Amino acid sequence: MELWFTEKHTENVLFSIKVDKQLYSGQSDFQRIDVFESKEFGRFLTLDGFMMLTEKDEFIYHEMIVHVPMAVYPDAKKVLVIGGGDGGAVRELVRYSTIEQIDLVEIDKQVVDVCKKFLPQTAARLEDPRVSIFYEDGLRFIRSRENEYDLIIVDSTDPFGPGEGLFTREFYGNCFKALTDTGIMVNQHESPFYPVDAVAMQRAHKRVTASFPISRVYQAHIPTYPSGHWLFGFASKKLHPITDFDPEAWEKLKLKTDYYNTKIHIGAFALPTYVRKMLEDVE
Repeated sequence: MELWFTEKHTENVLFSIKVDKQLYSGQSDFQRIDVFESKEFGRFLTLDGFMMLTEKDEFIYHEMIVHVPMAVYPDAKKVLVIGGGDGGAVRELVRYSTIEQIDLVEIDKQVVDVCKKFLPQTAARLEDPRVSIFYEDGLRFIRSRENEYDLIIVDSTDPFGPGEGLFTREFYGNCFKALTDTGIMVNQHESPFYPVDAVAMQRAHKRVTASFPISRVYQAHIPTYPSGHWLFGFASKKLHPITDFDPEAWEKLKLKTDYYNTKIHIGAFALPTYVRKMLEDVE
């Protein structure tokens, strides 16, 4: 007998991975959490049946959501991660010795506990002394913050269920208020390829551009995400992701990465024409 994990990308497209065994299955107060073992992608985490990360390709997502803004603003000292209970964004952030404080806000403690136990490759640095974990709703947490963070990383799930509130205009406005004068917000921006995902992407982009004077979108190839083509949003009060980017300064840090590099940084903002048109339609 063969065991397969299958995720529905659209009504007509399924994505499947052959599974060796299921390592964990549980229901938290917010969602179903599963961890599987596979030959092709190693261990992988799903929430409510949707792929969150695999050991084989999670480095792409986490490097791109962290190193792009940090390379633009390497002096960032206080960082907020909203979502990201798997620990991957924190793992990349703690590599910067200049960062003094990382606040991780995750609504579901069970996600953190499961990732620590079954996905230590990703969650290994959550015990860093600079990291404080708050188990609460990110939308509620951000409302009371003002001029506090140099960088906010919105590492949310898709715009439904527990992550729905992290795609609203109110939320992005509160992020703007919580940032310092040179602050940056980066968020996972969904995929532009399938129509349902593209609508969610456009909606998020429209709300971000309404809140921030500088708003750009960049991309990465993540094989296990719908279509493999994934977008991130870069929003800032003052700093531009290209003109304020100093590649030589980042390279002097000598951080070892497997996906991100200074040429990828610039190239990631060169979007396909069809994506540019979708973004322009809502700007």
